[in-house]
Amino acid sequence: MTKKSIASIIFVLIIAFAFIQFSEEVFEGDTLSVDTYLLMHAQALRQSQPWLISVMRDLSGLGSAVVLTLFIVVSVAYLSLFSSRITALFVALSAMSGSLLVSMFKAFFGRLRPATTLADYAVSGLSFPSGHAAMSAIVFLSVGALVASTQSQLSQRIYIITIATLLTFLVGISRIMIGVHWASDVIAGWIFGLAWACGWFLLMRYFQPQPITK
Repeated sequence: MTKKSIASIIFVLIIAFAFIQFSEEVFEGDTLSVDTYLLMHAQALRQSQPWLISVMRDLSGLGSAVVLTLFIVVSVAYLSLFSSRITALFVALSAMSGSLLVSMFKAFFGRLRPATTLADYAVSGLSFPSGHAAMSAIVFLSVGALVASTQSQLSQRIYIITIATLLTFLVGISRIMIGVHWASDVIAGWIFGLAWACGWFLLMRYFQPQPITK
């Protein structure tokens, strides 16, 4: 195992540990005041800038189960047909296992969503971690890292990862802005999604270490 691989594994473990530590902070109530302040600020912003509502709803839709499933299906189909079936399998397994684990986390933590008085509309289900934030991180970052790994120029790789990160960020922010998640839900979703995406990418590279050719 190379030093680079060891460093990457340590990085993933650090992120995973950060998720555990942050979860403890949330359920000790350390984030409640900030969570509430941000939701109230988001509500005030929606009231003063009504056009934000439709924009944030559209951005939130990028992290919906339907959109992300379609994104994964298209990506897996492309990889299976034109690149590597092994890579396609890892992408599919990463998304499916990540979705299952997020559901298990929600059931385990059992955190309720913000009050409907602070939200743009009522949403059912539990709150922690944000499924939209976590799954958008898993899907966009996994596929983004995969596509970036096919590019030879550093500037191209940076651009692709930046776009994937931006999409993940916008989905998470939109969930806070429309008031259906606490900010800490979204942050936890980002942390978990990043750790999960990085872990599966490392696993994929272990079984298929050679760069993926076009």
